[in-house]
Amino acid sequence: MGIQWYPGHMHKAQKEVREIFSQVDVFIEVLDARIPFSSQNPLIEEIRQDKPTIKILSKTDLADPAITEVWQAHMEKESSVKTLAFNTQNSDKREQLLSLIKKMVPEKLGTVKTIHALIIGIPNVGKSTLINSITGRTIAKTGNEPAVTKNQQRIKLEDNITLIDTPGMLWPNIENENSGYRLAITGGIKETAFELPDIASYAAEYMLEAYPEKLKERFNLKELPDTDIELLEAIGRQRGCLVGGGRVDLDKVSRIFIVEFRDNIIGNLSLETPEMIAEELIQVEIQRKLKEEKRLAREELKKQRRARHKKNKR
Repeated sequence: MGIQWYPGHMHKAQKEVREIFSQVDVFIEVLDARIPFSSQNPLIEEIRQDKPTIKILSKTDLADPAITEVWQAHMEKESSVKTLAFNTQNSDKREQLLSLIKKMVPEKLGTVKTIHALIIGIPNVGKSTLINSITGRTIAKTGNEPAVTKNQQRIKLEDNITLIDTPGMLWPNIENENSGYRLAITGGIKETAFELPDIASYAAEYMLEAYPEKLKERFNLKELPDTDIELLEAIGRQRGCLVGGGRVDLDKVSRIFIVEFRDNIIGNLSLETPEMIAEELIQVEIQRKLKEEKRLAREELKKQRRARHKKNKR
């Protein structure tokens, strides 16, 4: 199952970012620390080119700290990129971020020129929470539902820095199917775009391999089952999520499982590593080539049909 969600205002926001690109000195991209790759908009990567970029790993209090460090080291291999870890518990990052912005644009230091910093991120990634923390007041609306911010706004900070806030932006085609699942699990995509049992099964399969001890501890399981469905059924029976005939209500237990993941009740978990993504991108490239081959084959068939049609008309 491919998960896609791309409301019209996101297309408008992407167009506006392209229009103001020449004004931007620094890109600030807010990423979900649990899914740093999957929460990274490939269209933004294309737009920003090699401009100075600060990648803020948000919600680090929910992620696996060891994996977050691995991601930061991985991202900073790119010379134009710096990273900063952020969450609601360590919201005193204001001075650190302002200092980093200035360091990224040294040519404007000591002048009256304004540094324009564009802040971007996918829906529900914590961008508005970060803005409110930086400014020390409620400027951006926050919420648990994705796509709360709908319009671009400019916010003046101290030291000649202007922050340009944009609505949360996904992209029209999520090529890596795994990224679609992870975005849904973490709350970056509205529930109307997927079925809860599908994403709960995906999450359960991953956690059985990556975090078995955390599952045992949270759900009081002496032994873990072999499959994702068996795990959800075991949790469902334990929590009383039963319907007629003693069957487990998969919708109900799936909601419990996903909510407990999002609320950090199961523990600090990350859903991807740089090594995993490298392998997945190989598969994406294979799928891309197959898709292109099919497109070319369809074009060839169309040409042959047109040629036959012309011949028959003579």
